[in-house]
Amino acid sequence: MIAKIFSSEGALGKTIPGFQPRQPQLDMAHAVQNAIKNQSQLVVEAGTGTGKTFAYLAPALISGKKVIISTGSKNLQEQLFHRDLPLMVDALGFYGQVALLKGRSNYLCLDRLSRQMIESHEHDADPELLSQLVKIRTWSSETKSGDLGECDAIAEDSFVIPTVTSNNDNCLGKDCPSYEDCFVNKARKKAMDSDVIVVNHHLFLADLAIKETGFGELIPEGDVFIFDEAHQLPDIASQYFGQSLSSRQIQELAKDIEIGYRTEARDMRQLQKMSSRLNQAAMELRIVLGEPGFRGNWRDAYNSESIKREVVRLRDALELAHDVLKLALGRSQLLDAAFERATLLKARLDRVCDVSITGYSYWYDCTPRHFSLHITPLSVAEKFREQMIQQSGAWIFTSATLAVQDDFSHFSSRLGLQPKEQFSLPSPFDYQEQALLCVPRFLPEPNSYGLADKLVSMLLPMIERNNGRCFFLCTSHQMMKDLAERFRDQFDLPVLVQGETSKQKLLAEFMELGNALLVATGAFWEGIDVRGDTLSCVIIDKLPFTAPDDPLMKARIEDCRLRGGDPFSQVQIPDAVITLKQGVGRLIRDQKDKGVLVICDNRLVTRQYGSVFLHSLPPIPRTRDLEKVSEFLDSVSN
Repeated sequence: MIAKIFSSEGALGKTIPGFQPRQPQLDMAHAVQNAIKNQSQLVVEAGTGTGKTFAYLAPALISGKKVIISTGSKNLQEQLFHRDLPLMVDALGFYGQVALLKGRSNYLCLDRLSRQMIESHEHDADPELLSQLVKIRTWSSETKSGDLGECDAIAEDSFVIPTVTSNNDNCLGKDCPSYEDCFVNKARKKAMDSDVIVVNHHLFLADLAIKETGFGELIPEGDVFIFDEAHQLPDIASQYFGQSLSSRQIQELAKDIEIGYRTEARDMRQLQKMSSRLNQAAMELRIVLGEPGFRGNWRDAYNSESIKREVVRLRDALELAHDVLKLALGRSQLLDAAFERATLLKARLDRVCDVSITGYSYWYDCTPRHFSLHITPLSVAEKFREQMIQQSGAWIFTSATLAVQDDFSHFSSRLGLQPKEQFSLPSPFDYQEQALLCVPRFLPEPNSYGLADKLVSMLLPMIERNNGRCFFLCTSHQMMKDLAERFRDQFDLPVLVQGETSKQKLLAEFMELGNALLVATGAFWEGIDVRGDTLSCVIIDKLPFTAPDDPLMKARIEDCRLRGGDPFSQVQIPDAVITLKQGVGRLIRDQKDKGVLVICDNRLVTRQYGSVFLHSLPPIPRTRDLEKVSEFLDSVSN
């Protein structure tokens, strides 16, 4: 059956113009079918271009079982649901129900919208807020899904979205006046009744974490679980099996108390005072935590007297909120829910400040306006394995980057997997003809002073000769800023920088311009698909090792050491290899693509471990001569 579907005369050949059978794709489809039949675990690294999406969709759809497909991002989730899945449903004549399910923060909350509309008419309200709310209210009367990603009238990163969506903390549940029309409930009900449900890793793991506490589920039980972009799972799982507290949660609580006071409890002036006190306490703690963009060790930070003092103020503010809201119980559903949240946040603050518990990493991070405090388990293998045993069924994990020198143990051990089968599928691309890898001669040391200046002077002529069409992927925000500033000073072509607008807008602008240099960091290392000659050069500033003083990495290093392992070879190198493979994967996305990869790190050729990286990359011809790079790029553009 599978062989017939993937033949040139089969279902895919008849439906997809230009479809050609590929042995690696067929091998993966057979392996997925066997895993479903035997209810076993399967791990497949499928190189770019192997067609892994169709290779798992076909056997899943013909299995007749309930299938949960989880993707690494909302973008991939939507692409799968709106493009790939309908194509396969059509080709195979699948008659089952399919559903898209996102986290609740993606869906409009009608109750919060109506409360915000009332609030926005106050004399001191922001007129821009009212304008955005009116657009959403107009859209809300037309939408069937309530998915704000479909509301074209507002930007995807609009400041208004968090005010009109709910989260686990502030949802009123069955007490909500709009419960019958709730878009989240409708989406979940549709998912419960569907045969194939497309979710993302964050939602799937949030669901596992909730099930672990014994409460209701977000995602229905399934027979087949397929994880695309599975390399992201271990880190995301760590977040959900831990606990965190953020200033955003505190400020959202304060905002709801303020709305409750203005709309339903005008006689309780202390509510307004207490809301201001919560906001102030969160802001003061954010200030003493230091610079934005920093990720620090919370155990160490909590020893500081100034931080301890602000934590005590925040705890006092939460206790006061708890006591005042207790007096307001029964006055309003919003204030009743706020009482529950104040209780929860107070307990969470106590938990993250109990830094004596072993087996966890305690860390914090800051943005310009917010902070988050986290405790993260050093290993999620046991918890994830327990969930797989409880759910039984087939568990299939796939990505273009799972193995390190054809060894899957790094990935599998982090999730506690014991796969019956695991293998790599080669990419169909002809890297010998399509690409060139260069580690330039005379490179400065990776962390040397003035590195950005040296890289710009070394690489600018090549980028100019290529007429832009280049991604410069950086391993830190600081390097990204330094390079962008220098390129803009010396470069006549457009220089786009991550963070100056949304990821989607930036990518659209890069493709539209056709001669730009895009300087980016983490967000552009994966999940980006630019085909054709718009992108013919990818430069990476250095090997993407996570800083050893990063609290999460530090904790994993300690854990590895306690187990008698070698942290550098067992933790740091495998992580960096998988990240590098993701960055390299941005270059060749199609059989017609041609381009050059430049990695500005001598350690690839001077250190023994460099061979681990090189042997894990596609078989790309190598040079150390930038002139040869320019010649190759000239031949591509002619």
